[in-house]
Amino acid sequence: MRRITKTMPAKKPVSKKEKPKVGKRAPKTAAARKGRLEGEKKKLRIQDLERIREKARALATIRDSQWQAKITVHMGTCGIAAGARDVMDALLDEMKKKDVKDVIVTTSGCAGLCNREPMATVEIKDKPPVKYVDLAPDKIRKILVDHVLGGQIVVEYALAVGSETMY
Repeated sequence: MRRITKTMPAKKPVSKKEKPKVGKRAPKTAAARKGRLEGEKKKLRIQDLERIREKARALATIRDSQWQAKITVHMGTCGIAAGARDVMDALLDEMKKKDVKDVIVTTSGCAGLCNREPMATVEIKDKPPVKYVDLAPDKIRKILVDHVLGGQIVVEYALAVGSETMY
């Protein structure tokens, strides 16, 4: 048997100047290390300062307890799946229509009763909290008007009155 060998032409040596730079990165600048584009700086505008001031005022109102009520919409994944976002949107919309300023609206995670979601808890100053269940946009509007603004618990939507305590 005869063996066939192939000869390859000799490669011309490549100088360092001609050698392509593969995998090399340019050194990072200070701005790039901080996650900003070169020359980009965060500037505060008047609108930003006004937003910060309003946020600080809201926190001061909470701290000084000058609010009439607090409404917590439970927005765990089960609540969101059951329609808690629609309930929250309806609540905020109704508050805007009624020009309600002394009520805090907040969210929380799952309250533990997934089959009764969407849920909300209404806490009026110096009164026990009320937990409302199986809510819909029209129901939360009624709760805002009757309970929060009118002082009457909406019994047909209420699950419980008072807080759970452990001694």
